Amino acid sequence: MLPKKLTAALIIMSALFVSFAFTKKTFEIPILNAQHGWVSLFDGKTFNGWHSYGKTTVGNAWKIEDGAIHLNAADKKSYQTEGGGDLVTNKAFTNFDFKAEWKISKDGNSGILFFVQDNPAKYNETWNTGLEMQVLDNDGHPDGKIHKHRAGDLYDLIACSKETVKPVGEWNKVEIIANHSTLQLILNGTVVVKTTLWDNNWQDMIAHSKFKNMPGFGMFKKGHIALQDHGNDVWFRNIQIRQLP
Repeated sequence: MLPKKLTAALIIMSALFVSFAFTKKTFEIPILNAQHGWVSLFDGKTFNGWHSYGKTTVGNAWKIEDGAIHLNAADKKSYQTEGGGDLVTNKAFTNFDFKAEWKISKDGNSGILFFVQDNPAKYNETWNTGLEMQVLDNDGHPDGKIHKHRAGDLYDLIACSKETVKPVGEWNKVEIIANHSTLQLILNGTVVVKTTLWDNNWQDMIAHSKFKNMPGFGMFKKGHIALQDHGNDVWFRNIQIRQLP
C-alpha cells in the first residue's frame, strides 16, 4: 500500500492532468476556426447581428426554431409578410466567402442577397442594390419556368450551369464567394455560376435585365447580406462568413 501522502499527491496530479487534457480539448476548435477565419452570423438562438430592412429590430414573423431562422409567412401581405420584411445583417462585407443552408416551402420563393445597401431612405428594397442567389421551389413556383429565375441562379442575370437543387423540404447548402471582381455561386457542392463583376460585360448584363432602371444596382463592392421575405415560408441555418484578403 502506498503512503497516504504519496497517494494524495498522485490523486492531485491525476486530477490536474485530466483537467489540463479537457481544457486543451475545449480550446482546440475555436483556435482552428479562428485560423480559417470563419465567423458565425447566426448563433442558433438569437437574432443578434440582424434587423429587418428599414427597421432597427427584427419583425415578429421571423422565428428561431430548432437552431434555424424561419420566416412564418402565415400573414402574407402583398408579396411580403406582415411583421416580416427582408432580414439584413448589421455589418457590411466586401471580399468574402459566405456559407449557409436553406430549405423552402412548397411553391415557395426567397433569396439570399449580398452587397445590399442598408439605406431605405434612398432604396425602397434590398434588391434595388443587392445581387440575389435565388431560393425557389423550381417545380411548384411559377418562376421555376423562367430562365434565370430558378434556384441557384444569379437572379435575372445568369442561369445555373447545372441544376443541383434538392426537392422541397430538404436542406440545400450554398456558398457565395465574392473575391474582388470574381463571383462564384455554389449549390450543394457544385459551382453553378461564375462571372466577373463590374466590367463592361457585367454592365451590359444589367442593362438587359429587370434592374436596368435601378441606378447603382450591382455596382457596389461592399454591402450587407439579406435573407429575403417573398411571402413564403423559408428556413436558413449554419450561416457563416469569412473575410478574404
